[in-house]
Amino acid sequence: MKLFEYVARRDWPRVVGYLLFVSLLSAGYYYNLTFVQLGLFDLGVNRVGMDHVDVSIGMALLALLAFLTAVVTGVWLDRTGWSRSLLVKLRLVLGVVLVQFVLTATAPLVATSEQFFSWVVVCAISLGVGMPTTLSLTIDFIPVRDRGYVAAAIAAISFSIAAIYPLEWSIEGFSLVMVAAMIPGIVVLGVLASGRVSVVEKFAGRSESFDVGRFCRPNPVSTWSLTFWTLVVLMFGVFFIDSLGFLRIVETPTYIFTSWQSPSLDVRLFIALAHVVGAGMAGVLYTNFERRWLFLWVFGLFSFTHLLYTFDIRMAQAGEPSLLLPLFYVLAVSFYTTLNFALWPDLSTPETIGTHSAIGLGMAGFLATFLSTGVALYFQAREVSLFDHLNFVNALALLLFFSVAVLLYVRRMIALARGEVA
Repeated sequence: MKLFEYVARRDWPRVVGYLLFVSLLSAGYYYNLTFVQLGLFDLGVNRVGMDHVDVSIGMALLALLAFLTAVVTGVWLDRTGWSRSLLVKLRLVLGVVLVQFVLTATAPLVATSEQFFSWVVVCAISLGVGMPTTLSLTIDFIPVRDRGYVAAAIAAISFSIAAIYPLEWSIEGFSLVMVAAMIPGIVVLGVLASGRVSVVEKFAGRSESFDVGRFCRPNPVSTWSLTFWTLVVLMFGVFFIDSLGFLRIVETPTYIFTSWQSPSLDVRLFIALAHVVGAGMAGVLYTNFERRWLFLWVFGLFSFTHLLYTFDIRMAQAGEPSLLLPLFYVLAVSFYTTLNFALWPDLSTPETIGTHSAIGLGMAGFLATFLSTGVALYFQAREVSLFDHLNFVNALALLLFFSVAVLLYVRRMIALARGEVA
C-alpha cells in the first residue's frame, strides 16, 4: 500500500488525507444505513402512524429525488471544473453535513405525514448533493493502488458500527447521539473549508496515481459506453437484491436473533466481525482481480445465501436459526459495498469523476436500495409470504449470476477467436 510508504517517510499530510476521506465516507454510509434506511421506517410507521404503503411511497420519493439531485450535482461539478477543486468540494460537504445536522435534530419532532414527506424531500436533496461530492474526493486523497483497501476500510467501519449500535432503536436517543457526534465533524470541516488553512492543499496528491482510475488506463471509460452502463446495471441489481431481502429478514421474528436487530450483544459482535473479515477479503480481491469476476462472486454469494434461508424455512426447524445464515449474508454485503466505493472512481478521470460517481452511487446504489426497500414494504403490506418473497429475491440473484457467467464465457470465446488469448 502507498499508505505505508507515506508513513515510512513521514508524509503526514497525505496520511491525514486518508483518515479524513475514510472518516467522511464511513460516517455518511453509517448514517444512511441506520438513520435513513431503518429510521425512516420507524419514524413513518411507528411514530407518525402511516401505513406501509405510504412509507413505501416516501422511500421511493427519497430515492428518485436523491438520484436526480446527484446527477445534476455530478454533471455540474464536472462541467464547471469544480470536481478538481478540493476547497469547493469540502465546502459542499460542509453544507450537506449542516443540513443533515438540522434534519437529525428535528426528526423526533415530526408528527404528521405532511411533515414526514417534507423531511424526506430535504433529506433527499442533501444526500443527492453529498453523494458525488464526497466520492469525488477520492482523486484528491487516495492513490489508485490503495482504493480497494480504503473502500474495504470504509465498508468494515460503517457496517461493524451499525451492527453493534444501536442495540435498541429509539428515534429520540439515536437522534441525540448523532447530533452530538456531528458537532466535532462540523467544526473540523468548517476549519478545513474556510480556505484559511494552508495544510488543506497539502492533503491532496496531484499526480496520475491519484487522478486517472485503474480501469481508465490506457483509454478512459466514456459515460455513454457499453462498459460503463453494463456495470451500472449489474451494481443496480446487487443493491436491489440486497435491500429487497434484507428488510424482510430483519422484520421476521424467526430470524431476528441472527440479524442486526438481535438483542444479543454476542450475535451483534459476530456480525460486526464478519463484516470486517468480509470487507478485508473484498479489498484484497478487488485489488488483484478483474471486475467481472467480482460481480460473479457477489451474485453467487447472494444466491447461496437466499437458498440457505429458503431451505431453513422449508425445514421449519425449531429453535434459533444457525449463524451461518447471517454470516454468508454479511460476506455478500461487505463484498459488494467495497466494490461500490472503489469501482466508480476507478472508472473515472478528473473530468468525469462527478458524473460517474453520481450515476454509480445514485442509480446503481441509492436508487436501487430505496426502491427495493419500498417494494419490500409493499410486499409485506400485501402479506406476501416470507418463502415467496425470498424465492423471488433468489430468482433475481440466480438470473444475474448466470448472466455474468455467460458474459464471461462469451467474452473469453471472442478473445480466443480473435487470437487475443494464447
